[in-house]
Amino acid sequence: MNLKKYFVRALHRLQKGPGYTYKELLVWYCDNTNTHGPKRIIKEGPKKKLIWFFLTLLFASLVFWQWGILINTYLSYNVTSSLSIGFKTMQFPAVTVCNANPFKYSEVKHLLKELDRLIEAALERILQPTPGNSSENISPPLDLDLWHQIPLVLIDEHDKDNPIILDIFESNQSPAGNETTAGNQTTTDTPALCPQCSHQGSENCTYRNFTSAAQAVTEWYILQSTSILSKVPLQERIRMGYQAEDMILACLYGAEPCNYKNFTQIYHPDHGNCYIFNWGMDEEALNSSNPGAEFGLKLILDISQQDYIPYLSSAAGARLMLHQQKSFPFLKDQGIYAMAGTETSIGVLVDELERMGYPYSDCTMNGSDVPVKNLYSQYNTSYSIQACLRSCFQNHMIEICGCGHYMFPLPDGVNHCNNEDNPGWAYCYSSLRSSIRHRQICIDSCKETCNDTQYKMTISMADWPSEASEDWIFHILSYERDMSTNVTLDRNGIIKLNIYFQEYNYRTISESAATTIVWLLSSLGGQFGFWMGGSVLCLIEFGEIIIDSLWITIINVIGWCKGLKQKRAQARYPDVPPTVSELVEAHTNLGFQHEDGGTLPRDEALPPEPGTPPPNYDSLRVQPLDVLGPDSDAE
Repeated sequence: MNLKKYFVRALHRLQKGPGYTYKELLVWYCDNTNTHGPKRIIKEGPKKKLIWFFLTLLFASLVFWQWGILINTYLSYNVTSSLSIGFKTMQFPAVTVCNANPFKYSEVKHLLKELDRLIEAALERILQPTPGNSSENISPPLDLDLWHQIPLVLIDEHDKDNPIILDIFESNQSPAGNETTAGNQTTTDTPALCPQCSHQGSENCTYRNFTSAAQAVTEWYILQSTSILSKVPLQERIRMGYQAEDMILACLYGAEPCNYKNFTQIYHPDHGNCYIFNWGMDEEALNSSNPGAEFGLKLILDISQQDYIPYLSSAAGARLMLHQQKSFPFLKDQGIYAMAGTETSIGVLVDELERMGYPYSDCTMNGSDVPVKNLYSQYNTSYSIQACLRSCFQNHMIEICGCGHYMFPLPDGVNHCNNEDNPGWAYCYSSLRSSIRHRQICIDSCKETCNDTQYKMTISMADWPSEASEDWIFHILSYERDMSTNVTLDRNGIIKLNIYFQEYNYRTISESAATTIVWLLSSLGGQFGFWMGGSVLCLIEFGEIIIDSLWITIINVIGWCKGLKQKRAQARYPDVPPTVSELVEAHTNLGFQHEDGGTLPRDEALPPEPGTPPPNYDSLRVQPLDVLGPDSDAE
């Protein structure tokens, strides 16, 4: 009840404001506002009034237009980048070293025996194509099941209008039909193609075109070896790779000696066993005491090039990468090669990137807000966009192909793809890899990290060891590794690495908001003051007139509702209801009605004279006349 009284009083106070009509309110505002222009409209003559009205409307439009631009600029959340240079003692980066060859050929030869015989026979037919040359002449016969699962063919394009597909191990020839997606060629030679089909004998095939048979053979061998090695248990694959004690011959960090025990071993699908120095997983990361080559990491590696797989690894050397602690090394994308028989010096400069988060950029701090399941979390590594993209691709492949690719980690309960259990996996993988839609889904789902550290490298190389010193160096290294007086090493397998900070200066590239709320308010006020001579108080006055307009509207609506209600009542009762005096007069003039339906005369209905005994009304039952009609009781 008190709330209702308070509301009514407030309404009455507001009704006592500048006026009860919009015109009165507008005139009152123009006469009392501190904004320039409206006062001149009501005080000047007719001509000047029109001029000032036009100028006020024009400048008010300019103010709102400028305000729209400023607000839109603020809501775009632009950033500015600033570069600052600092000097401090820095953590030495994590260094990952791998062999370019993932496995020792002597350890995996029994697994790849049939595949090697098949590729050797295929190379003979590519180099010496003769009619009738088939696999039946080879003893023992080749295992063509591997070939039929992912065949390698040639396309004869001497007649570009009618290209012919040549199966290397078949004497028949077939024209390239519509199912062949070979693409355009710019050469008249016979290019090699590597087709993948959804299943054996299917015409639904994808042909990957190569301008050189060397590229086609390498790609074909990688696909076939991937299928074979995916069925080998992880521990067995680790055993078949290069061990740390055989690969890392010497280590020195600054003035402190180190050895292979200071490295953390991980298995990398592309490069086999890899070893990480200063990863920071089990121990605290090392700091660099001083810049310069004398205070960095020095390594001597043996890559054992004589034990390379001939058709799998066409490059020889060590693959290395510098990265942050507790981050997974993606050497295939970010690593560099160190050539055998050389001393490679790598000078490092540090760039620190600091990005602003939402709403200024779509970056993430730790990947918790990324909708993609990070499959590399099993290594206990930090989030990176490379891990996200590969995890996204692997998740799509598991969903579409029913198995996971050998090169990426697997979630629980899923197996790697192979030709026996998944005959059409190569076709599915090739289609998915070339799908722009799936690639765009992964790009949209993954986010960059807000804070990142990049290592810029300056690389220089020299032959090592020199011809004058190679004899005694190889003798010492051979003796230290094999305890043998014979030389078991040569320059085709030896690599020396020097990794160090060039200087302690580091660059920080940080983002800051280009527009802030202070900038927005000052810009809005500047435009309002320049065009209209207004201030914040003028905006409050404008808000006041809007509130008064709303209350006038409410009062008008209430009055309209009351008038509508009265009109409805008049429509229900078209005749004007009688007054009280009219009812009394009608009752007096008409008298009373007898119980038998008759009406007493007017003089009999008059009251008796004073002193006259009252009449006997026991036999009479009187009731008032129905003057108002039959509907009066309802009212």
